Amino acid sequence: MQYPMRPMPAGLEALPDLALNVRWTWSHASDKLWQELAPDVWAATRNPWLILQIVPQSRLDECARSEAFRANVARMAALRAEYLSHPTWSSQCEPLRPPLVAYFCLEFGFAEAMPLYAGGLGVLAGDHLKTASDLGIPMVGVGLLYSEGYFRQVLDAEGNQQELFPPNAPSTLPITPALDASGAQLFIPLALPGRSLTVRVWQVQVGRVPLLLLDCNDPRNSPADRGIAATLYPAGLETRFVQQMVLGIGGWRALQALGYAPEVCHINEGHAALVTIERIRWLMREKSLGFEQALWATRPGNAFTTHTPVAAAFDTFPAELVLKYLRGYLAESAIGERDLLALASRDPHDPREHFNPSYLALRTCGRINAVSQVHADVSRQLFLHVFARRPVSEVPIGHITNGVHVPSWDSAWADEVWTQACGKHRWHGGIEELAPPIDALDDRVLWDLKSRERSDLVRYVRQRLGQQLRQRGIDGQWLDEAAHVLDPNALTIGFARRFTAYKRPNLLLHDPDRLARLLGSSQRPMQLIVAGKAHPQDEAGKAMIRQWVQFCRRPDARARVVFLEDYDIDLARELVKGIDVWINTPRRPWEACGTSGMKVLVNGGLNLSELDGWWAEAYSDKVGWKLESSITGDESSVNAGEAEMLYRLLEEKILPLFYQRNAEGIAQGWVAMMRASMSTLAPRFSSNRMLHEYFQSVYCPAGAAFARRCADNARLAGELRAWETSLRAGWHEIRLSNYECRRSGDRLVCSAHVYLGEIAPEGVAVELYADPSNSGPPETHVLERRAAISGAMNAFVYGAEFGTARPAGDFTPRVVPHHPDAMVPLEIDLIHWDSPA
Repeated sequence: MQYPMRPMPAGLEALPDLALNVRWTWSHASDKLWQELAPDVWAATRNPWLILQIVPQSRLDECARSEAFRANVARMAALRAEYLSHPTWSSQCEPLRPPLVAYFCLEFGFAEAMPLYAGGLGVLAGDHLKTASDLGIPMVGVGLLYSEGYFRQVLDAEGNQQELFPPNAPSTLPITPALDASGAQLFIPLALPGRSLTVRVWQVQVGRVPLLLLDCNDPRNSPADRGIAATLYPAGLETRFVQQMVLGIGGWRALQALGYAPEVCHINEGHAALVTIERIRWLMREKSLGFEQALWATRPGNAFTTHTPVAAAFDTFPAELVLKYLRGYLAESAIGERDLLALASRDPHDPREHFNPSYLALRTCGRINAVSQVHADVSRQLFLHVFARRPVSEVPIGHITNGVHVPSWDSAWADEVWTQACGKHRWHGGIEELAPPIDALDDRVLWDLKSRERSDLVRYVRQRLGQQLRQRGIDGQWLDEAAHVLDPNALTIGFARRFTAYKRPNLLLHDPDRLARLLGSSQRPMQLIVAGKAHPQDEAGKAMIRQWVQFCRRPDARARVVFLEDYDIDLARELVKGIDVWINTPRRPWEACGTSGMKVLVNGGLNLSELDGWWAEAYSDKVGWKLESSITGDESSVNAGEAEMLYRLLEEKILPLFYQRNAEGIAQGWVAMMRASMSTLAPRFSSNRMLHEYFQSVYCPAGAAFARRCADNARLAGELRAWETSLRAGWHEIRLSNYECRRSGDRLVCSAHVYLGEIAPEGVAVELYADPSNSGPPETHVLERRAAISGAMNAFVYGAEFGTARPAGDFTPRVVPHHPDAMVPLEIDLIHWDSPA
C-alpha cells in the first residue's frame, strides 16, 4: 500500500503504518509517542495521521536524531507486529471453521478523530470490528465515508442547541484509497435514473480487520450527487434511499472488486438490506440461477441484527420512489419488481405497501437477532404478522445481547488493576477465568482505583467546562467557578444520552428543589455530570437540554452539577472512567439494549437504571439498583412515580452506602458492589462474550449452510425451491380430522387423520402444540406417520404418546412444512391448524 505521505527520516519509517492502523483508538501504548512528536496537535485532535500530515519536517528530523524516540518507534512497531502475528482465539476454536464475515453498518464509531457515527449504533459497530480483530475472527467492515457526518453541538448562553457541520477532509483521516488491480483507486459505478453515480472506495485498517468506506464526493458526480453521503440520516427520503443503495449494492460490488469472497453478510440494522438483493443478483449471474433459487441459496449466509424497538422507527420508502431508482437495476438483473417489493412489504400481497428495509432483511436473512432478551420479546411482537398464524413464541427472532469493547473504555488505573489481576491478554480470548482474580482483590485496591479515576474526571471536567465557557466568550467569575467545580471526593453521578422523550433525560429534574438539596448536602454531598445531544429536528429534546443548562445556573446547585456540550466518543470515554453511578431512565421497553452503562463496569462504576434492555438481564441487588415503578396510568403518573423512586434510592440507599466508611476510610459495602459488578458483569457484557456468541451461533453455522446451499451448482437450493413450490400449490388441500387425545396415567395418547392432497408426506410434519401457561413454556410434540387411511389417497393416521402435566385440552394439532435443510418458519411461513389458533 502506498501512502500520500512524505518520506520519513531514518528510524521513523514505521510511523505511517502505526498511524494508519487505528488500533491506537483502543491500545494506548503509542499515546506518549504522538504526544511527544506534536503535543499541541495531539491534545486537540488525538489523530496520529493528522500529526504526520502537518508536523514540520524539522520536528521529524529532530525526533529522528533522538535515540530514545527512535527506540520508542521501534518498540511500537514490534508491539504491532506481535499483535498481528499472535495466535488468536478463533484459530483455536476447532472444529469450527471461521468464515469470512462482511459486516455492514451505516455508521462506525472508533474515536472522534474519525467522526463517522451518530450514536450508539455506530459505537457498537466500531466495538464489533475491534473485538473481531482482537479475537481473530475473519471480518471486513463496509460503511460510508461522510463528508460532514453527524453534527457538532454548541450551546448558547441560554442553553439553546446550535448544530455545526465541520467537513471531514479525507486527507486528515486515517484512511487510504482502496486500490484496484492496476494500483489506482477503486471506483464503483452505480446506475441512477438518467445518470451513473461514481462511488469512491477507501480503506481503514482496524487492527486485523479492514473497513471499506464508500463516498460519492467525486468531481465526476453532479453537485447534488456529491452530497449523497454528506451527512448521517439526512431528512430527504430520496437521499436516504440512495445512501442505502450505495451501502448495500455498492458495498457488495466493492467487496467483489477487491477480491473478498464473504461467506456471511451481517447486516447491522436494516439500512444495508439491499446487499441481500445484490448478493442474489451476483449468484444468479455466477451460476445461471433464477431469482427464487438464488434467494434460497444466499439466505442462510445472511444475518440481520435489528435494533428497533418501535414500528414507527423503521425506515420506509414509497414503492414508486424505490422503483424510480431500482427499475433499471431489476430489469437488467431479471428480478421482478413485485418480487422485490413483496419481500420488503409488511403485507407482501398489498401493492400499496411502503418499502421497508427491515422487512427485506427479515425475509432474505437466515438468522435474525435482537440485541437483548427484552428486545427479542418486543421484536417478536413487531414482526408477528410476517409469520401467519404462528404463536408469538415461535417467531424466529433470537437475541444476542450487545456488549462493549472493554479495552476501549477502561481507564489507565483500571487497566493497571486488571492487568495485574488477569494478565495482559485478558480480552484476547475467553472470559471464563476473569472473575476469580477480581473477586480476590483487596478493598483498598478497588477504593483507591475509584478515587484516582474520580479525581482524573474532575480535572477533565474543569478543563472542558473552561474551554466551553471561553468558546462562548465568557470570562471572569464564571470561568473562576469552572476551575473549582465539583469535588474529587464526592459521590459522582453521570447521565449522558441522546436527549429524546423516550429516554426521559429530565426525570431527575422532576423535583428540581429536591435534587438541589441532594446536591447541596454538606454531610453526604452528591454531584452530577450531564451531557447529550438532541436531534436537530427534536424541539422537545432541545427544550430538555435548556432545562438542564438553566438548572446548572442555580446558586444552590452550580458547584455540583455540570452540563458538558458536544457529547461524543471522547467525552463518553472520560465520563465512564470516573463516574461512580451511571443513571439510565428510558421508558420501558423502548431501550433495545443500551450500552453506555456497560462501559462503566470495567472501571468499577455502578448502574442505577430502568429495568429494560441489558439491565433487565444484569440486575441484582449485589451489583446496582433498578427503577421499576408499580404505578400504572398515564405517562405523567408513571414518570412521577419513577422520579420518586429515583430520589428515594439516592437518599436512602446510594448516598448512605457510599458514605458509610470503616476506620480506614473505605466504604466496604460500596466496594463489595464494585467487586461483584466488575467480576460478574464486566466480562459478561463485554463484546468478547458478544462475538463469541455471534461466531458460534451465527457466523459458523451461517457459513456452513451457505456452502451447502451453493454446492453442486446450488443443487440443494433448487430442491428447496421445488419443495416450497409444491407446498404452496397444494397447501389448501390439507385436512385434519378424527383428532383424539386422552390421558393414560402421566402420559397423553393422541392421534389424528391427516389428508395431504398432492403434498408428499415427507415434506410436512404433524405436531401437537400447547401455548405457554402459568405452569410452563409452550410445548410441541411431533406425531409419527403410521398407517395409511383406507380408501383415501395420500392420507395417514398420525399418532404419539408423550409425558406431560398439561391437560389434553391444551393441545391443538397442526401441519407445518418440514425439510431437514430448511429453516421453518423463517423461510416458509405456511401452517395449517385443526381449529383457529
